[in-house]
Amino acid sequence: MTYRNLRDFIQTLEDKGELVRIEALVDPELEITEVTDRLSKGPAAANKALLFENVKGSDMRVLINAFGNAARMAAALNVADLDELNRNLARVLDLRLPSGLGATLSRAGDMLDVLRSIGLKPRLVSRAPVQENVITDAPSLAMLPILKCWPLDGGRYITLMQVITRDPATNVRNVGMYRLQVRDDRSLMMHWQRHKGGAEHERVAQEKQKPQIPCAIALGGDPAAMWCASAPMPPNIDEYLLAGYLRGRPVEFVKCITQPIEAPAEAEIVIEGYVDPSEHEMEGPFGDHTGYYTPAEMFPVFHITAITHRKNAVYPATIVGIPPMEDYWMGKATERLFLPLLRLFLSEVVDYNMPAEGVFHNLVIVSIRKRFPGHAQKVMFGMWGLGLLMLSKAIVVVDETVNVHDLSEVAWRVLGNVDWKRDVTIVEGAVDQLDHSAVRNSFGGKIGIDATAKGAEDNHPRGWPQQIAMDPAVKELVTRRWKEYGL
Repeated sequence: MTYRNLRDFIQTLEDKGELVRIEALVDPELEITEVTDRLSKGPAAANKALLFENVKGSDMRVLINAFGNAARMAAALNVADLDELNRNLARVLDLRLPSGLGATLSRAGDMLDVLRSIGLKPRLVSRAPVQENVITDAPSLAMLPILKCWPLDGGRYITLMQVITRDPATNVRNVGMYRLQVRDDRSLMMHWQRHKGGAEHERVAQEKQKPQIPCAIALGGDPAAMWCASAPMPPNIDEYLLAGYLRGRPVEFVKCITQPIEAPAEAEIVIEGYVDPSEHEMEGPFGDHTGYYTPAEMFPVFHITAITHRKNAVYPATIVGIPPMEDYWMGKATERLFLPLLRLFLSEVVDYNMPAEGVFHNLVIVSIRKRFPGHAQKVMFGMWGLGLLMLSKAIVVVDETVNVHDLSEVAWRVLGNVDWKRDVTIVEGAVDQLDHSAVRNSFGGKIGIDATAKGAEDNHPRGWPQQIAMDPAVKELVTRRWKEYGL
């Protein structure tokens, strides 16, 4: 089903037995994190979305872990399972191998053309539930149940948001999910990393000498719109087009009260304000999705000019830390949806997996239809040249018959197939800004591993052994007689 807003989704989760309401008084400082972390890492049956209805210091309820397993993440994006995302998009896009560069670039624009053609461009409305309450006179963050997640965090953080800005030169909208540290009741620290769209808007504003970047921070709304803020869309493509495609109807927007920008009409809360591109202060530390604290760095300041919210607003949140946690399932949805787009540029790709242990950017396992010597290396460099896949620290390439989601099988193939002198490619390049192992900020070493089978063309003259397999007739015989064995 599709949802109009977060409340529809909450009701669906409750109907499916995927939501627990907690009435006990809880503290947004550390306590909510500990409860949620235990459920995220505990038995699957206990992993539920949590609605804290009595939060110390606020009248608002807190929803957390709403996307915290495969079933809830799929339900949020209106599919039966996450693999349906790539099947649906693959049916829309023509995945035949382009005949040249021009055709490749043309097909790369197919997704945008499709989203536009089916009329899912965001729509402006004049009245919005999110503006049922409008606070422009001394708006204060103190009214929000903002979490402090981990003991050594630099403060309280807004963690599940849609940060909406427009390019100061082109006016194209960008939506990002950037953590926001509370600086004081009237301002936040905007942690948009250097590789993200918001940081590019800051650079453009500096070049154009724009004193302010209007911004809206939306909390809640339709779950597809909430998730799309984390999707690594190509530059200059509005993420809300993708949300419209997933939900089957346009995202509705309303003009903000104090800033020349729009926000989702069905959000629970919108924080209006601006970023001063010339004003930076220390932000952090923060217990991050790497499982380590990200140290404090300089980031821009966001100044609040208004807060609007629904009556009885629900405050959505998430926590990150040692995986697996909720952000893994949000990333898994991105991985599944973007498989057809990856194949637009690398048609030999069969499947890929970004496992939880790799925290998105540390490991990509990809299976390919290998056709020539150096094919694995071609795929490695191709992936390092595609969007935020450029940040991948390790790419492991296996044959098309390997299940990339079976980490035991992948490890067996790598350890058995790889000659560590011949099959390893080490390069330097861009890495995630959160990568604490890099000797330079956002720049470091990366590795590609060719774990495919080798032959004479691969300069392996010894020949490749045949994999063990039972005779099919014997397998059929044993299957037929299985009950006779008393097993």
